[in-house]
Amino acid sequence: MRKFYISFTALLALIAFGSLSQTFGQGVIVPIVCDVRPCRPPRPPIPRPIPLPNVLPVKSIKLDTKIEGQVATTHVEQVFRNDTPYTLEGTYFFPIPETASIVEFSIWENGKKLVGEVRTREEARRIYDEIVRRQRDPGLLEYAGKDLFQASIFPIPGNSDKKLELTYSQVLKAESGTVAYKYPLGTGRNLWRQPWIENEGVRTALPPQKFGSVSGRVEIVGKQALRNIYSPSHKIDVSNKGERNAIVSFETTDNDSDLQLFYGLSNDDFGMTLLTHREPGKDGYFLLLMSPRDDVSERELVNKDIVFVLDTSGSMADEGKMEKARNALLFGVRTLRDGDRFNIINFAGEEHLMERGLIAADASGKRKGEEFVNNLRPTGGTNINDSLIASLKQFARSDRPKMLVFMTDGNPTVGVTDAEKIVANLKTAKNRDIDVRIFPFGFGYDVNTALLDRIGTENSGISDYVQPKEDLEVKVSNFFARVSSPVLSDIELDLGGLQADFVYPRKITDLFKGMQIAMIGRYKNASDLQNITIALNGKTGKEARSFSFSGLDFPERENDNEFLPRLWASRRVGWLIEEIRRNGETKELRDEVTDLGTRYGIVTPYTSYLATDGSLANAPRDSERQISLMRSAPAKVRADSGAGAVQMSVQQNAMKENYSIAEDKKKDRNERILVDNSSINQFVGTKNFFNQSNVWVDSDLRNESKLPETVVKFGSDEYFALVAREPELGQYFSLGEEVVVVLKGRVYRVTK
Repeated sequence: MRKFYISFTALLALIAFGSLSQTFGQGVIVPIVCDVRPCRPPRPPIPRPIPLPNVLPVKSIKLDTKIEGQVATTHVEQVFRNDTPYTLEGTYFFPIPETASIVEFSIWENGKKLVGEVRTREEARRIYDEIVRRQRDPGLLEYAGKDLFQASIFPIPGNSDKKLELTYSQVLKAESGTVAYKYPLGTGRNLWRQPWIENEGVRTALPPQKFGSVSGRVEIVGKQALRNIYSPSHKIDVSNKGERNAIVSFETTDNDSDLQLFYGLSNDDFGMTLLTHREPGKDGYFLLLMSPRDDVSERELVNKDIVFVLDTSGSMADEGKMEKARNALLFGVRTLRDGDRFNIINFAGEEHLMERGLIAADASGKRKGEEFVNNLRPTGGTNINDSLIASLKQFARSDRPKMLVFMTDGNPTVGVTDAEKIVANLKTAKNRDIDVRIFPFGFGYDVNTALLDRIGTENSGISDYVQPKEDLEVKVSNFFARVSSPVLSDIELDLGGLQADFVYPRKITDLFKGMQIAMIGRYKNASDLQNITIALNGKTGKEARSFSFSGLDFPERENDNEFLPRLWASRRVGWLIEEIRRNGETKELRDEVTDLGTRYGIVTPYTSYLATDGSLANAPRDSERQISLMRSAPAKVRADSGAGAVQMSVQQNAMKENYSIAEDKKKDRNERILVDNSSINQFVGTKNFFNQSNVWVDSDLRNESKLPETVVKFGSDEYFALVAREPELGQYFSLGEEVVVVLKGRVYRVTK
């Protein structure tokens, strides 16, 4: 049997469990040039491809993890592709958790599974450092400071796949009842994103190597009920098998972000998960996730009043919209509970009511509703004003949650057509003692987004849009399913002694079964805040209820959860854009949007061109100049209708309410929110870098700050010594051979 050799952090030291180090990630295979280290004994000559690929492309990654208690066993299957016609030898690197236990590593060759032998930690590090120096590939610095698993792999036949499998166990960290699991798929991304050829000191970029499909399955078995299963990085599907068991799955072909997964453990009626992040000397960030238990009894659910309002103007006949809307509305009626009350109104030139008032959603009432919906036909104009006012008259004073779902595909064309007058009339008609949440749905690109956004925002709801390529029936049906079972209404959150500001969403109204509240904000307390109690107050029908969550900590310093500042910035930008669209642009609002977009790499009306426009690639090395250029960029944020206006509203609302760091084309709000890492900008950790004259410059750099500066030459002994002393610099230095980064009050400049 052919042998291959593995070297990794001393195996005996890894057998014992301890606290989790999160610095582990995706493996890479680096093709080896034989003068880096002695090649193994005689074998047939291997022609060297020109150019030698800097790493082999990742064809696929399959992740299968089981978490029992706090012990996670992760099995990874990675398939690499050798697209050259040559047989290659490679060195495989995989950063592992500091206290993990390697269960098995194997390589598949000719359908057979080969198991490896152990080498020393020192040899792995020596080979790694030599590869960095000789290949002058800073991308490898993402692995600096990490415990390396290393394997020498031969042969890797030309035009073939090489499959590797790795299984390891670790103890997950749990704080305040929240368990965190991380698999950094993004580690090493610069290796396959920035390959090049070097000839006589001149580098020529090669086409980016592909990062293939990524899929994963995580089974969680808890000792208590699982709550608030949440991923800020990936669109996940969660299948609950009882309160203590869940299957989390995901699949993507275009998201190489680190997989991050959080979940809470609690047997209480309401579960809360707290995540924090704070850099020294700066404001902290917190994310609160709150959800009711899954087995809420029928008696604990709140009966609601709901009115469905559907536009049946002639344009609804286009593209089958009427039939899709009909099916969605039928689904909404069928999801009503027996204790609910409802009515249906359709409108074109004038409104038509199913009944004079709300009726019970019992079997008889639902049959009547279905019959009314099935008889709807598209004809006439669009009278938004009268239909809204008629809808409000259906509600009477009661302790029930009240919702109005308003669906239209156009601008007002009949009756009052001025948007400002419609908003004013709606405000006048609304009885202040009767709080009705209004949820507008716009179909297509002809809707007045400014009008629908205001109707939603000013009435405790949120607007949503179904674009031409989206499935109207699925999207609206998902909404009806989500709001079918209210658990708590008129919600207020008491943050105790926490000095919080810029908290989003700004107002929480109702909480539904199967739904979780995600509240993010900043905190300013000057020192650690420990054992704080937060209270969630609301109503269940007429009964006032309060839930307390104690023992929560808001630390002065927290290095984990680096995604929180960017998540908060996106929520803040969404709110600022809404203010601009509603009340007009001011210099203060525009500057803040620009600054947040620049620092956090967020697409905004003032910075989105960075994703595609390379005009700044050779800008002067002056970040203030870069910001100035972006501030002068034209912005179109006041358009009321059309594809651009709809997409702006979708992005704005996604930022405000349903933001996720990773893009997923299958999710409802499928607009990209963050700038792609590109040849112009790269987002690493909590920092955004711009490429200025081939130097990656930290957007935090300010020339007037006059911070102390350390200059090192790429690949020098001082360079490696600095990364060893400050491992956090490795992820930033991996951007290239020339990097400027601000860290802990000092500027670090890497030169060639």
